[in-house]
Parts: sequence; C-alpha cells; structure tokens
Amino acid sequence: MTRIAVVGSGGMLGTDLMHALGSHDATGFTRAELDITDRTAAVELLSGFDVIINASAYTRVDDAETDEENAHLVNAVGPHNLALAAAQHGSRLVQLSTDYVFDGTATEPYAEDAPRHPVSAYGRTKAAGELLALEHNPGRTAIVRTAWLYGKNGSNFPRTMLTLAAGRETLDVVNDQRGQPTWTGDLAAQLVTLVEAGTPAGIFHGTNSGEASWFDLAQAVFVVAGLDPDRVKPTDSSAFQRPAPRPSFSVLGHRAWRDAGIEPMREWKQALQAAFESGALTAE
Repeated sequence: MTRIAVVGSGGMLGTDLMHALGSHDATGFTRAELDITDRTAAVELLSGFDVIINASAYTRVDDAETDEENAHLVNAVGPHNLALAAAQHGSRLVQLSTDYVFDGTATEPYAEDAPRHPVSAYGRTKAAGELLALEHNPGRTAIVRTAWLYGKNGSNFPRTMLTLAAGRETLDVVNDQRGQPTWTGDLAAQLVTLVEAGTPAGIFHGTNSGEASWFDLAQAVFVVAGLDPDRVKPTDSSAFQRPAPRPSFSVLGHRAWRDAGIEPMREWKQALQAAFESGALTAE
C-alpha cells in the first residue's frame, strides 16, 4: 500500500484530507510535529513515504506585505526542503499552491501553463515555492493550485456571511472580483484521486468548476441557508481597501485533470450545497 505523508494535517484542508485518506496508509504531521523550514527534520521525518502532500502554508495574505521574509520561509523554503526530502527518498510530492501566482488581469480561465505574474508578497512566495518544488524533485512533483477555500475546520467566507446575517439586515459584498469558491472536502477527495492515479507530475488547478463573484457566493450561501438572498447588496472592491492587492479574476482552467484521465471537480454551487448539508458552514 502507498504510504502517504500529509504535512500541515492540522489545517483546514489537512484535516479534511486526513479524513478522506481514512482507508489509506496516511500519516499526518502538524506544524508542531514538523517544521518544514528545518531541512534536516524534513529529510529525517519523511523517510519511507511514497507520497508527500504539503498542505501547510503561510496564508495571511495582508500580513505578508510587511512580513514577506517569514512568508517566504514557509511558502518557498519549506517546499524546497520537502522537495529535497522527496528527491532523497524517491518520493512523489504534491505541493498545494494558489491563484495568487497570477496577476488577475485575464478575461478567460488561466491555463495551467500560463506565465506566473504575482502582484502580492503572498503570491511571490507561493510562486517561488512552486518553482523550487518542481526544480528539486523533477518528474515527481505535482503542483495543485487552489483558491477561495472554505471548510469546516477553519475560518471561511460562507460561515462569516451566516454569522453576519444573524446580526445585520443587509450585507455589502464585492461584485468585481471573480473566482471559484472551493470546498476543502471536494479538494481533499480530488487529491486522494490524484494519489490513487499514481500522482502524475505536472500542474493542476484544484478548484470547483464554474465561476462567481464574492457577491454571487454570498447570495448562494443565503439561498442554501434558507435566507433571503436580496439581503446581500453588491459593492466594489474600492469599499474594502486592504494592504495586499487581490486578483480581480482568479478563474482557473482544468484541462490537466482531463489529460491525466481524472474528472475535474464539480460545479461550485453543488459543492456549496453539499458543504452546507454536511455542517461545514455552521459554527462549532
């Protein structure tokens, strides 16, 4: 049986991934159990695994603008160390990445081989992590970019919308940023399928299908929760100035899955309904 290591197993995606890997020989490493910025520790602890999945990241996008050094340590040096460990042990590496490696100026879905052009510190560090992982474990590394994640085991936009709905009559939500809301439950299942397919190398886009604005997503959250979606009002991003620039267009293409004989993830509204029914959007 394939031995799988999940690095960052205590996070929102990592927790769902460990659950999805329930019938596999999987071992989770939380941040406390493995510091990926420590090369020696990575090489020692990851010996004997066939596949290493890196679900750990520095994801505080705004903080990274003034803390790029620490973001780089986790998002670039960490994947570099994991790639070196994978290369030494002959393992396959799955490196989770992000839509922020693109500048968000496209008008059609980004292909997997589209040029990277990050415009934020977070994006720069994640792009560097992709390149280092590919370079130092060549032919055995899969990059899986995702975006707009939400899940039961972490703070997320849909849950925030429901919390705010309990105390406000109307909510203003931006309507000029487009992307793909993605449930960590679906992404975890897709990663398991990737491993079961032999973990082919390359770049994949791990997002639910279709596209939406944050306004669209907020309205959809109200619908699945049985609330009036007209309580959500559209606004533009100028009303919410933040330190890090957000890509205005983060829709990702899914051709690489089909090329690998794997069906892309389902449409985002279907995933949202399933997430709500599973209890993933309700507060603990």
